[in-house]
Amino acid sequence: MTPLPDHAATPQSTRDWLLSDAPTTRRQARLGALYQGWLVFRSNHLALLGLVILLALLCIAAFAPWLAPQNPLAQDLAGRLKPPSSAHWLGTDALGRDILSRLIYGSRVTLFIVGTVALIAPVIGLFIGTVAGFAGGWVDQVLMRITDIFLAFPKLILALAFVAALGPGIGNAVLALAITSWPPYARLARAETLSIRNADYIAAARLQGAGRLRLLIGHIWPLCISSLIVRVALDMAGIILSAAGLGFLGLGAQPPMPEWGAMISDGRTYILDFWWVAAMPGMAIFIVSLAFNLLGDGLRDVLDPKGAKE
Repeated sequence: MTPLPDHAATPQSTRDWLLSDAPTTRRQARLGALYQGWLVFRSNHLALLGLVILLALLCIAAFAPWLAPQNPLAQDLAGRLKPPSSAHWLGTDALGRDILSRLIYGSRVTLFIVGTVALIAPVIGLFIGTVAGFAGGWVDQVLMRITDIFLAFPKLILALAFVAALGPGIGNAVLALAITSWPPYARLARAETLSIRNADYIAAARLQGAGRLRLLIGHIWPLCISSLIVRVALDMAGIILSAAGLGFLGLGAQPPMPEWGAMISDGRTYILDFWWVAAMPGMAIFIVSLAFNLLGDGLRDVLDPKGAKE
């Protein structure tokens, strides 16, 4: 009997290749993990909405000179406190400046503050928390007591003290927010480190000659990053509100820079008769803060599924 001809193998689709239970290469395993995480994130429609809002904010900030209908610094006293109309979609402020244009340019200030604080504070917290948890003993006690001192003060009050000492300005406001935002990340990183520092693979790496620094950077930090990313995304709303609070008090971005908190401060005098002056930047802060919260919930489902179920 002649053997039956082998049937040609069915070509594997890209989706099947990414979802394979037995990846053949490290690249396939990494891309498959990313794709599965995207599927989990995509199933959360509110998280997708938050991502879309933040992507739109990035585009608005990047193309502000082309999207803003008018110069955000141009004053027109003859057109001051005009209500929303076809000429000024969101109205004008007390100096006749177009509120929509100032909101568009103000998105750059907001993203600068959020991005800078998100880069500085988690790094400080990760370093202090992992060192405290890994070293233990008196090092842990000293670092955690310093952390407790920072946590004992409300974040905004402590930021006000730093800005008052350093002087008003957006740079000092960012530095103050970064200095006061790291303690929660340190607590989280320490808890993660305590749970894994005695794991078998840490002991195996130590037997192979890995030093403390290599263990910390190469084995402990990567396992703490996912939890920190979730915490950072959820904390962005609080950072935006704190930055707006400093701007409202005149300690953040200085005039005539279009900063949302300062815009609310400018409109508080006219809030009863000319509500749009303060309401429009307040609405912008609300939408962006909500978007970060929604995005944080989605990232928690992807990066920390155990915590999301709890």
